[in-house]
Amino acid sequence: MKVMMMVKATQQAEAAQKPTQEALVAMHHFNEELRKAGVLLDLAGLTPMSRGARVRYSRTTCRVIDGPFVEAKELIAGYSLIEVKTFAEALEWAMRAPFHLLVPEGEEVEVELRPLFDPTEFDVPGEAEERAKRLGETHSKA
Repeated sequence: MKVMMMVKATQQAEAAQKPTQEALVAMHHFNEELRKAGVLLDLAGLTPMSRGARVRYSRTTCRVIDGPFVEAKELIAGYSLIEVKTFAEALEWAMRAPFHLLVPEGEEVEVELRPLFDPTEFDVPGEAEERAKRLGETHSKA
């Protein structure tokens, strides 16, 4: 199971000072633990929203909105993509992370974990039934 671990922050936390040396070292050690355990697939921190853009779609238009975003309450500050056997294992990894060292005074940082969809969950309608039918025909000929 692949799980995206997203580190969320507020606009105030994003604008706060950079992480301390202690926080950077602790995060490096944690990321090394993930890598050595063989569960880490990818990770990155994201630049401030002032360097980003959003693309907003309606049925008839597509509009680009440059950052910073006035209505932003929560921001994704970074992510880790891990592969684990169970969601409980992903939660255990998240609870071990030293994210508390990244929290500015008076702020909170939240980490959201969400499993990725399995590609088989996005079969074109009827494709799964056709595949099952073909497999059934193959087995009945044998």
